[in-house]
Amino acid sequence: MLSNLSVVLPIFALILAGFMARRTGALGPNATREVNRLVVYLALPALLFDIMATADLAAVWRPGFIAAFSIGCAVVFGLTLMLRMRAGAPLADAAIDGLNASYANTGFVGFPLALAVIGAQAMAPTLVATILTVSVLFAVAIILIEIALQTGGSRRAIFARTGLSLVKNPLLIAPVLGLVFMCAGWTLPQPADAFLKLLGGAASPCALIALGLFLAGSAGQKPPQGAGVEWGLIAAKLIGQPLVTWGAAMALGLGAQEAFLVTLLSALPTGTGPFMLAEFYSRNGLLTGRVVLKTTLLSIVTIAALLALG
Repeated sequence: MLSNLSVVLPIFALILAGFMARRTGALGPNATREVNRLVVYLALPALLFDIMATADLAAVWRPGFIAAFSIGCAVVFGLTLMLRMRAGAPLADAAIDGLNASYANTGFVGFPLALAVIGAQAMAPTLVATILTVSVLFAVAIILIEIALQTGGSRRAIFARTGLSLVKNPLLIAPVLGLVFMCAGWTLPQPADAFLKLLGGAASPCALIALGLFLAGSAGQKPPQGAGVEWGLIAAKLIGQPLVTWGAAMALGLGAQEAFLVTLLSALPTGTGPFMLAEFYSRNGLLTGRVVLKTTLLSIVTIAALLALG
């Protein structure tokens, strides 16, 4: 549990930094949106491109691991999406809630935790989980949100507007360009690689600061969806997703260590991706912010329990 605490403490420190900056007036009421736009338009696209462009195809091609982690994400995302829409949530909000329940914080928490628990051999699988989460799962949610927001006119017009929005979205274009770069076998020049790492390295810290800014501005408010939805998403993320992933790993016949690692990564708390989308598309970010905060706190206990069982 102490190792888990040491991993998540910097996350809380960054959220607290944003919270205090807003409460003390160091950053104004528009800071949340502007910091978030910095992440969406600059830092996160740089990170996504860098992850994809510099990945070693031979190292990341792990069919069993990919299948197990993808099944865990897809089942939890799909069920949450369906249940939230049946409860009356718009498609855009249901897609963000699907991310709340399935978007593991593999980047900020996964790498240090996997390194501490398993060692250097866990780095390649963790990279695979990161690519699947921040590129594939994220892209699916963005596509659904864009479809939901394009209303009015014929189906052809809606399809055209959706396609144009997707092509212009840096969070989709960056990983696609990175994938092309990787498949072509090109190597980034050293200055370009340094630039991407500097800019991409700001993505997670800035997103966490933006979350703290948002929570400070909405202190005392409660999500209109109610506590039941909030705790349902938390349970789906910390309990449901690792259970589904473990079941998939067993069905696929993964080895003991690989099955444990894929389950551990799926049990990570919700990352900041859903919050960034909620803010970027002007949806209600309060539920997402609370889920990110509470899953991160509770994961100290749930991950410790998983490590004890493993």
